[in-house]
Amino acid sequence: MSVRATWIGTATVLVEVSGVTVLTDPAFDPPGTPHHFVVPGSAMRIPLRRTVGPAVAVEQLPPIDVVLLSHDEHADNLDTSGRRLLDSARLVITTPSAARRIGPPAIGLAPWESRVVRCGGIRLRVTATPARHAPEAWAGLAGEVIGFVLEVVDDRTPREPVLYFSGDTVPHPQLDEVGRRFAVDTAFLHLGAARFAASGDTPYSLDAEEAVALARSLRARAVVPVHVDDWDHFTLTSDAVRAAFAAAGLSHVLRPLTPGVRTELGGAA
Repeated sequence: MSVRATWIGTATVLVEVSGVTVLTDPAFDPPGTPHHFVVPGSAMRIPLRRTVGPAVAVEQLPPIDVVLLSHDEHADNLDTSGRRLLDSARLVITTPSAARRIGPPAIGLAPWESRVVRCGGIRLRVTATPARHAPEAWAGLAGEVIGFVLEVVDDRTPREPVLYFSGDTVPHPQLDEVGRRFAVDTAFLHLGAARFAASGDTPYSLDAEEAVALARSLRARAVVPVHVDDWDHFTLTSDAVRAAFAAAGLSHVLRPLTPGVRTELGGAA
C-alpha cells in the first residue's frame, strides 16, 4: 500500500498511511502573525516572519490520529493555531521537555525510544531519532529536538513503507545511524538553511548539499523536502534544492510536493 502526503507548508505535512492520519509540526497561522524566538537566558527576542500561508486550513483537516511534533519552542514548527489543534489529536509524540510543557495528550520520547500506537486495527511504531538544531556550541540555545521513524508493524505482504521525518537538524554523527538501523523508503527532510543575523552565519537547519549527503546516508528511495521557502529566516529555496540533487545525480529520488495537493508516494521496496 502506498502513502499519501499533503504538504501544508513549512514542516507541516498530513500523512495518510493504512487509514491512519498523521500530522507533523502543525503551523497554521497566516503571514503577518507576530512571532518571536526568545533566546534562552537573555532578553533577546528575534522576530520570525512567515511569508507564505498554509495551503490547507485547520478546519479542512480530517480527524488527526497522531501528531509528530519535533519541538515546541519555535513558531515555524508549532504556532498559536497549531497549539490549539493539539488538544483535538488522539496523541501527540514529541520531546520529553515539550511533553512536560504541553501536557496531555502529549508524550515524550528520547532518541531511539519507541512507542506503538494502535489506531483501529493498525499498529504504528514511532521511534524518536536524534536531531540537533544547531552546531554543538549553539545547541543549548536552539532547544531539544527529535526526528521520527514511522513504521506499520502488523504482518503484511508486501510490507508498508518506512517513513523518516528528520526534524529541524544540522549534520551530526548520529544522523548516519538512522540509515543503519532502518530501511527508509521515504525521507521528509527539514531544510531551509535557517539563519539569523543575530548569530552570524550559524546554521539552524540543513542546506541543499547537506540534504544530498543525508539522502545518500539514508539510501532512501524518495526524499521529500520540507521546511523551505516559507519564512524570512530560511535562506534556501526549493529551486536550489532541485539544483543540488540534480548536480549530485539524485534527481530521481527527489519528490517535491506541491502545497495543498494530496500526493501518492511510492510504496515499500
